[in-house]
Amino acid sequence: MRRILFLTVAATFALAADPPDLSGVWSPGRAAGAGAPAPPTPILMKGSYKTQYDALNTKIREATGRGEQYAVKGLCSPYGMPTMMQVAVYPMEVIQTPKQVTLIGEAFSEVRRIYIGMKQLSADDVAPGYYGHSVGHWEGDTLVVDTIGIKESVAGYSNLIHSDQMRITERIRRPSPDALHDQITIEDPVTLEKPVTYTLVYRRLNDYEMVEFVCDNNREYIDENNIVRMRLGSK
Repeated sequence: MRRILFLTVAATFALAADPPDLSGVWSPGRAAGAGAPAPPTPILMKGSYKTQYDALNTKIREATGRGEQYAVKGLCSPYGMPTMMQVAVYPMEVIQTPKQVTLIGEAFSEVRRIYIGMKQLSADDVAPGYYGHSVGHWEGDTLVVDTIGIKESVAGYSNLIHSDQMRITERIRRPSPDALHDQITIEDPVTLEKPVTYTLVYRRLNDYEMVEFVCDNNREYIDENNIVRMRLGSK
């Protein structure tokens, strides 16, 4: 009898220790009331980087005021991290295995791989790219992800200017069965006075099939002032 009781308790503990399943398709959403995450912290940039950042945002506002789009990235280049984690209303698919969590954004079909239980590489061993190198571990019901190696040309959160020393920490969890939260903290000792933290909120999409999103529009171009234009006729 004691052996049966011990096995039952052990099995219950093992089930409780299993990480939650994040798999599924998730759509950008909002959380209100008691379950709403904290608002974003302010972006405080250092010296000349603040000047560059303010000038960029001024250009964006002026273009928007004229009904134009200011290009902060190439027309068909990926959004990269961390912007790819929420692009407009496009959903994101999560595929989870014990050793890897794969995130696929519908916009531009961008893919991230988070290696579970792996030690993070040194910055010198990561070739700078759009998504960097991500490793994760579980802290209870929360997947904690560390990402380094984002190249400087990748547009940051809220058009944030960053260096190759930017580090992104995510805390991903499911506060309820049909909700997913991704708390993102950005650190950059070169450009930021202090870390920036914000939280993305998603809701589950049941029975949704991701569709292909390929950028092959050759009618648009970026002019000498970084404004997106449309080619007319045969031009």
